[in-house]
Amino acid sequence: MKSFIYCFRMLIMVFSLASCKKEMMGYEGMEGIYFAVTSGPSYAAPNSWPYRPYTNIEFVKQPASVKEYIANIRVMIVGPVKDYDRAFTIEVNPDSTTAQEGVHFLPIGNTFTVPADSIYGYIPVTLKRTADLATTSKKIGLRLVANENFSLVFKNWKAIPGLGESYLGADTAFDASLHTINISDLMVQPAVWRGSVVAATKVETGAWGAFTRKKMELMCQLFNLKYEDFSSDVTMTLVLSNLITTEMSRYLINQFNAGTPVKEDDGRLMWCGTVPWTSIIGVPYP
Repeated sequence: MKSFIYCFRMLIMVFSLASCKKEMMGYEGMEGIYFAVTSGPSYAAPNSWPYRPYTNIEFVKQPASVKEYIANIRVMIVGPVKDYDRAFTIEVNPDSTTAQEGVHFLPIGNTFTVPADSIYGYIPVTLKRTADLATTSKKIGLRLVANENFSLVFKNWKAIPGLGESYLGADTAFDASLHTINISDLMVQPAVWRGSVVAATKVETGAWGAFTRKKMELMCQLFNLKYEDFSSDVTMTLVLSNLITTEMSRYLINQFNAGTPVKEDDGRLMWCGTVPWTSIIGVPYP
Protein backbone atom coordinates (compact mmCIF):
# COMPACT_ATOMS: atom_id res chain seq x y z
CA MET A 1 0.00 0.00 0.00
CA LYS A 2 2.79 2.41 0.89
CA SER A 3 4.55 1.54 -2.35
CA PHE A 4 1.36 2.33 -4.30
CA ILE A 5 0.94 5.70 -2.60
CA TYR A 6 4.59 6.59 -3.31
CA CYS A 7 4.23 5.72 -7.01
CA PHE A 8 0.98 7.68 -7.22
CA ARG A 9 2.64 10.76 -5.76
CA MET A 10 5.56 10.46 -8.17
CA LEU A 11 3.14 10.30 -11.13
CA ILE A 12 1.41 13.45 -9.91
CA MET A 13 4.77 15.22 -9.62
CA VAL A 14 5.82 14.19 -13.15
CA PHE A 15 2.54 15.38 -14.67
CA SER A 16 2.77 18.63 -12.72
CA LEU A 17 6.27 19.32 -14.03
CA ALA A 18 5.19 18.51 -17.57
CA SER A 19 2.24 20.84 -17.21
CA CYS A 20 4.49 23.63 -15.88
CA LYS A 21 6.90 23.16 -18.78
CA LYS A 22 4.07 23.30 -21.28
CA GLU A 23 2.70 26.49 -19.75
CA MET A 24 6.02 28.34 -19.56
CA MET A 25 5.67 31.71 -21.27
CA GLY A 26 8.10 33.26 -23.72
CA TYR A 27 9.47 36.77 -23.48
CA GLU A 28 6.84 39.41 -22.85
CA GLY A 29 7.62 43.09 -22.88
CA MET A 30 9.25 45.84 -24.87
CA GLU A 31 11.29 45.01 -27.97
CA GLY A 32 13.87 47.74 -28.22
CA ILE A 33 17.34 48.76 -29.26
CA TYR A 34 20.22 50.73 -27.76
CA PHE A 35 23.86 51.62 -28.43
CA ALA A 36 26.07 48.90 -26.96
CA VAL A 37 29.62 50.21 -27.43
CA THR A 38 32.29 49.17 -24.96
CA SER A 39 35.95 50.10 -24.65
CA GLY A 40 38.76 49.81 -22.15
CA PRO A 41 42.48 49.29 -21.65
CA SER A 42 44.27 46.66 -23.70
CA TYR A 43 45.40 44.78 -20.59
CA ALA A 44 41.79 44.09 -19.56
CA ALA A 45 39.58 41.43 -21.14
CA PRO A 46 37.14 42.98 -23.65
CA ASN A 47 34.17 41.37 -21.87
CA SER A 48 35.05 43.42 -18.78
CA TRP A 49 35.06 46.75 -20.61
CA PRO A 50 32.31 49.17 -19.59
CA TYR A 51 29.66 50.59 -21.89
CA ARG A 52 30.42 54.08 -23.14
CA PRO A 53 28.33 56.83 -24.74
CA TYR A 54 31.15 57.66 -27.15
CA THR A 55 33.71 56.17 -29.54
CA ASN A 56 37.13 57.82 -29.88
CA ILE A 57 38.78 57.52 -33.30
CA GLU A 58 42.36 58.83 -33.18
CA PHE A 59 43.98 58.87 -36.61
CA VAL A 60 47.32 59.57 -34.93
CA LYS A 61 47.35 55.89 -33.92
CA GLN A 62 47.06 54.86 -37.57
CA PRO A 63 49.89 54.83 -40.16
CA ALA A 64 50.24 58.07 -42.11
CA SER A 65 49.04 56.22 -45.23
CA VAL A 66 45.59 55.65 -43.69
CA LYS A 67 43.28 58.38 -45.03
CA GLU A 68 39.93 56.76 -44.20
CA TYR A 69 38.72 54.65 -41.30
CA ILE A 70 35.45 52.72 -40.92
CA ALA A 71 34.05 52.83 -37.39
CA ASN A 72 31.49 50.06 -36.80
CA ILE A 73 29.15 51.30 -34.10
CA ARG A 74 27.35 48.42 -32.38
CA VAL A 75 23.72 48.40 -31.31
CA MET A 76 22.00 45.66 -29.29
CA ILE A 77 18.41 44.53 -29.03
CA VAL A 78 16.16 43.92 -26.04
CA GLY A 79 13.65 41.15 -26.59
CA PRO A 80 13.54 37.84 -28.47
CA VAL A 81 15.81 36.87 -31.31
CA LYS A 82 13.92 36.56 -34.59
CA ASP A 83 14.59 34.31 -37.58
CA TYR A 84 14.41 37.21 -40.03
CA ASP A 85 16.25 40.49 -40.57
CA ARG A 86 14.89 43.57 -38.79
CA ALA A 87 15.59 47.16 -39.76
CA PHE A 88 16.44 49.88 -37.26
CA THR A 89 16.65 53.60 -37.84
CA ILE A 90 19.15 56.32 -36.91
CA GLU A 91 19.69 60.01 -37.51
CA VAL A 92 22.72 62.27 -37.32
CA ASN A 93 21.99 64.59 -34.42
CA PRO A 94 22.84 68.15 -35.57
CA ASP A 95 22.90 69.44 -31.98
CA SER A 96 25.92 67.27 -31.14
CA THR A 97 27.72 67.23 -34.52
CA THR A 98 30.63 69.49 -35.46
CA ALA A 99 32.04 67.29 -38.26
CA GLN A 100 31.00 68.17 -41.80
CA GLU A 101 29.36 65.53 -43.96
CA GLY A 102 31.34 64.95 -47.14
CA VAL A 103 34.46 66.42 -45.55
CA HIS A 104 35.06 64.58 -42.28
CA PHE A 105 32.70 61.65 -42.92
CA LEU A 106 30.78 60.10 -45.78
CA PRO A 107 26.96 60.15 -45.78
CA ILE A 108 25.81 57.57 -43.24
CA GLY A 109 22.25 56.73 -44.22
CA ASN A 110 19.28 56.11 -41.94
CA THR A 111 18.37 52.41 -42.09
CA PHE A 112 20.48 49.48 -40.87
CA THR A 113 19.82 45.84 -40.01
CA VAL A 114 19.86 43.46 -37.09
CA PRO A 115 20.42 40.17 -38.97
CA ALA A 116 18.27 37.11 -38.41
CA ASP A 117 19.19 35.07 -35.32
CA SER A 118 21.35 37.91 -33.98
CA ILE A 119 21.18 40.29 -31.04
CA TYR A 120 23.52 42.86 -32.62
CA GLY A 121 23.51 45.24 -35.55
CA TYR A 122 26.20 47.65 -36.73
CA ILE A 123 26.36 51.13 -38.18
CA PRO A 124 29.45 51.51 -40.42
CA VAL A 125 30.65 55.13 -40.43
CA THR A 126 33.43 56.08 -42.87
CA LEU A 127 35.64 58.80 -41.40
CA LYS A 128 38.12 60.87 -43.41
CA ARG A 129 41.55 62.04 -42.25
CA THR A 130 41.56 65.76 -43.01
CA ALA A 131 44.30 68.30 -42.34
CA ASP A 132 42.27 70.27 -39.79
CA LEU A 133 42.01 67.22 -37.50
CA ALA A 134 45.69 67.75 -36.65
CA THR A 135 44.75 70.91 -34.75
CA THR A 136 41.11 70.45 -33.74
CA SER A 137 38.82 67.52 -32.99
CA LYS A 138 35.41 66.94 -34.55
CA LYS A 139 32.41 64.88 -33.45
CA ILE A 140 29.40 63.13 -34.96
CA GLY A 141 26.28 62.65 -32.86
CA LEU A 142 24.11 59.63 -33.67
CA ARG A 143 20.54 59.14 -32.45
CA LEU A 144 18.41 55.99 -32.60
CA VAL A 145 14.83 56.49 -33.80
CA ALA A 146 11.92 54.23 -32.82
CA ASN A 147 10.28 52.34 -35.69
CA GLU A 148 7.84 49.45 -36.22
CA ASN A 149 10.47 46.91 -35.09
CA PHE A 150 12.10 48.57 -32.11
CA SER A 151 11.33 51.10 -29.43
CA LEU A 152 14.02 52.99 -27.53
CA VAL A 153 15.25 51.51 -24.26
CA PHE A 154 17.80 52.48 -21.61
CA LYS A 155 17.42 56.20 -22.15
CA ASN A 156 18.60 56.42 -18.54
CA TRP A 157 21.42 53.87 -18.60
CA LYS A 158 23.21 53.41 -15.28
CA ALA A 159 26.37 51.38 -14.85
CA ILE A 160 26.56 48.72 -12.13
CA PRO A 161 28.19 50.45 -9.11
CA GLY A 162 31.85 49.53 -8.77
CA LEU A 163 32.05 47.77 -12.15
CA GLY A 164 34.55 49.46 -14.43
CA GLU A 165 34.24 52.85 -12.73
CA SER A 166 38.00 53.38 -12.76
CA TYR A 167 37.89 53.09 -16.56
CA LEU A 168 34.52 54.75 -17.11
CA GLY A 169 35.11 57.88 -15.05
CA ALA A 170 32.03 60.09 -14.82
CA ASP A 171 30.18 58.25 -17.61
CA THR A 172 28.20 56.05 -15.24
CA ALA A 173 24.80 57.36 -16.37
CA PHE A 174 23.81 58.35 -19.90
CA ASP A 175 21.17 58.06 -22.60
CA ALA A 176 21.91 54.84 -24.50
CA SER A 177 19.82 55.97 -27.47
CA LEU A 178 22.51 58.55 -28.23
CA HIS A 179 26.15 58.04 -29.23
CA THR A 180 29.01 60.37 -30.13
CA ILE A 181 31.95 59.60 -32.42
CA ASN A 182 34.94 61.77 -31.53
CA ILE A 183 37.43 62.18 -34.39
CA SER A 184 40.92 63.64 -34.08
CA ASP A 185 44.44 63.49 -35.47
CA LEU A 186 45.99 65.43 -32.61
CA MET A 187 49.51 64.40 -31.63
CA VAL A 188 50.67 65.23 -28.13
CA GLN A 189 53.94 64.23 -26.49
CA PRO A 190 53.68 60.53 -25.67
CA ALA A 191 54.26 58.98 -22.28
CA VAL A 192 57.83 58.03 -23.23
CA TRP A 193 59.83 60.85 -24.80
CA ARG A 194 63.54 60.88 -24.00
CA GLY A 195 64.28 64.54 -24.55
CA SER A 196 63.47 68.01 -23.28
CA VAL A 197 64.20 71.74 -23.61
CA VAL A 198 66.26 73.86 -21.22
CA ALA A 199 63.69 76.33 -19.89
CA ALA A 200 66.04 79.32 -19.54
CA THR A 201 67.72 79.07 -22.96
CA LYS A 202 65.20 77.04 -25.01
CA VAL A 203 68.05 74.77 -26.10
CA GLU A 204 67.12 71.19 -26.99
CA THR A 205 68.71 68.56 -24.79
CA GLY A 206 68.50 64.92 -23.75
CA ALA A 207 68.46 62.11 -26.30
CA TRP A 208 65.76 63.47 -28.60
CA GLY A 209 65.36 67.12 -27.65
CA ALA A 210 61.97 68.82 -28.00
CA PHE A 211 58.95 66.80 -29.03
CA THR A 212 57.48 67.80 -32.40
CA ARG A 213 55.03 66.02 -34.64
CA LYS A 214 57.45 66.27 -37.54
CA LYS A 215 60.21 64.56 -35.55
CA MET A 216 57.87 61.85 -34.29
CA GLU A 217 56.60 61.09 -37.80
CA LEU A 218 60.16 60.90 -39.13
CA MET A 219 61.11 58.46 -36.35
CA CYS A 220 58.09 56.29 -37.15
CA GLN A 221 58.94 56.35 -40.85
CA LEU A 222 62.63 55.53 -40.42
CA PHE A 223 62.22 52.80 -37.82
CA ASN A 224 58.82 51.36 -38.79
CA LEU A 225 57.27 52.45 -35.51
CA LYS A 226 53.81 53.59 -34.44
CA TYR A 227 52.82 56.39 -32.11
CA GLU A 228 51.59 53.77 -29.62
CA ASP A 229 55.11 52.30 -29.42
CA PHE A 230 56.03 55.35 -27.34
CA SER A 231 53.28 54.72 -24.80
CA SER A 232 55.31 52.75 -22.23
CA ASP A 233 58.78 51.50 -21.30
CA VAL A 234 57.64 48.03 -22.29
CA THR A 235 57.39 48.96 -25.98
CA MET A 236 59.95 51.77 -25.96
CA THR A 237 62.86 50.14 -24.16
CA LEU A 238 66.16 51.89 -23.40
CA VAL A 239 67.89 49.67 -25.98
CA LEU A 240 65.44 50.75 -28.68
CA SER A 241 65.68 54.40 -27.55
CA ASN A 242 69.47 54.32 -27.85
CA LEU A 243 69.24 52.77 -31.31
CA ILE A 244 66.81 55.50 -32.42
CA THR A 245 69.12 58.21 -31.06
CA THR A 246 72.15 56.83 -32.89
CA GLU A 247 70.47 56.17 -36.23
CA MET A 248 68.35 59.31 -36.18
CA SER A 249 71.43 61.45 -35.54
CA ARG A 250 73.26 59.74 -38.39
CA TYR A 251 70.33 60.34 -40.74
CA LEU A 252 70.08 64.05 -39.85
CA ILE A 253 73.84 64.55 -40.31
CA ASN A 254 73.77 62.75 -43.68
CA GLN A 255 70.87 64.92 -44.85
CA PHE A 256 72.71 68.09 -43.76
CA ASN A 257 75.90 67.04 -45.57
CA ALA A 258 73.90 66.24 -48.70
CA GLY A 259 72.54 69.78 -48.76
CA THR A 260 69.01 68.76 -47.82
CA PRO A 261 68.86 69.58 -44.10
CA VAL A 262 65.76 68.52 -42.20
CA LYS A 263 64.12 71.52 -40.55
CA GLU A 264 61.38 71.97 -38.00
CA ASP A 265 58.37 74.18 -38.74
CA ASP A 266 60.08 77.22 -37.18
CA GLY A 267 63.06 76.80 -39.52
CA ARG A 268 65.58 75.42 -37.02
CA LEU A 269 67.54 72.28 -37.83
CA MET A 270 65.96 69.14 -36.46
CA TRP A 271 67.93 67.97 -33.46
CA CYS A 272 68.74 64.57 -31.98
CA GLY A 273 71.34 63.37 -29.45
CA THR A 274 74.69 63.40 -31.28
CA VAL A 275 74.24 65.94 -34.07
CA PRO A 276 77.04 68.55 -34.01
CA TRP A 277 74.78 71.62 -33.98
CA THR A 278 72.84 73.40 -31.25
CA SER A 279 69.11 73.85 -31.72
CA ILE A 280 67.23 76.70 -30.06
CA ILE A 281 63.43 76.78 -30.18
CA GLY A 282 62.23 79.59 -32.45
CA VAL A 283 65.67 80.37 -33.92
CA PRO A 284 65.77 79.34 -37.62
CA TYR A 285 68.82 78.00 -39.40
CA PRO A 286 70.36 80.62 -41.71
